[in-house]
Amino acid sequence: MSSKDYSGPDRHRPGSEEHTVEKTTILLVDDHTLFRVGVRQILEREPGFDIVGEADDTRSAFDLAVQLSPDIILMDLSLPAPGGIETTQRIKRELPSAGIIVLAVNEDEDALFDAIKAGAAAFILKDVAPDDLVAIILRVAAGEYLINDKVFSKPAVASRVLKEFRELAIYGQEAAPIFAPLSPREVEILDNIAQGMTNKQVAYALSISEQTVKNHMSSILRKLSVNDRTQAVVYAMRQGWIRMPED
Repeated sequence: MSSKDYSGPDRHRPGSEEHTVEKTTILLVDDHTLFRVGVRQILEREPGFDIVGEADDTRSAFDLAVQLSPDIILMDLSLPAPGGIETTQRIKRELPSAGIIVLAVNEDEDALFDAIKAGAAAFILKDVAPDDLVAIILRVAAGEYLINDKVFSKPAVASRVLKEFRELAIYGQEAAPIFAPLSPREVEILDNIAQGMTNKQVAYALSISEQTVKNHMSSILRKLSVNDRTQAVVYAMRQGWIRMPED
């Protein structure tokens, strides 16, 4: 049976509404109960964290992620098939703004490559020190993509990522893989916005809802650490990710 223990909609302790601080909500995904218990105990010591759910398989992980929309998901890489990478990719398609931290037993280059393609924000080993885990969660919650530093410190992995990025000629909902910093769909949306389209026009052109476009834009701004869509377009152009506007 899947473990589905979550705290419900009330994510704050009783008290004056004036002093209520929004907590970082976290979903734990691991098929080892003892590991989940240990991580929960570590994170529950932090007043700014709220463990809203636990899952012990891929199906319950996806279902709880969609149901709870957590800020952070700690994802076990070695879940039984379809596994942590595919589950990360599925969740990122549905919840682009979720910060997913992949936990692995060892730093395998293939796994690291797959994790960045899937859209993971960080790739860490399970023997991480408790204080380091807390610090990583805080940084990912603030919008950082720590996996980029790890990937680009490994030339072999970096070259594979860049090669794959350049070869992605067709962007769309069915395009795979997803990778950091932007998914193929996000690049496509930015490309349309660079041509002067409004969110409504982009939604019509891509046959998606306007709210979905807004959700993707929020994710784009968060990933690129920019304040508005104009800055995002300029950044993407400088990187060569999207074409210049047509006259």
